[in-house]
Amino acid sequence: MRRPAVPYLEAVAGGVWWLIGAAALSAGPGTVVLAAGLGVTGAIVVALRRRHGSGEPLPPGGRTKLLQVVIGAIVLITIASTLLGMVSFGELSVPLACAIVGGALFPLASLLDERSLLAAGGALLVLGAVGALLALDSGGLYPQGLVGLVAGGVLWLAAAMRTGLIAEAQGRVRR
Repeated sequence: MRRPAVPYLEAVAGGVWWLIGAAALSAGPGTVVLAAGLGVTGAIVVALRRRHGSGEPLPPGGRTKLLQVVIGAIVLITIASTLLGMVSFGELSVPLACAIVGGALFPLASLLDERSLLAAGGALLVLGAVGALLALDSGGLYPQGLVGLVAGGVLWLAAAMRTGLIAEAQGRVRR
């Protein structure tokens, strides 16, 4: 199996989403959930570091394209969240951010030549839409927790699929 480029991308993004989801929980359970998520993120990153190191180099111009997509998504999320807060729809910020991240995975899928990013991007788009419906219905923080924790899980799964961790685990179980 070839080494993937940018092997930590989804694992770290999953950790960030898990942090966002855990922040919506109350202090006691939220701390435990946050610690568990940070542990999972750390375990995935350590496994990827042992297996792939820093990964394959990106194609020419790939680093610039990667930075453009990531920075563009961050700027878009910041602007959209600010504008939603100004018009009293701040509860839609997290679901919209999830959809923006899902949309950003599509150009990254072509850059990294990985179809699993398309599936993860589609799942995040659907999750953002469902989260928006829940946020409009409830208006509370619970959609933030749901969207954040599920998005973290989706991205961790995408990381494990793209980098071959799941295939390696299946091979060990079959032996």
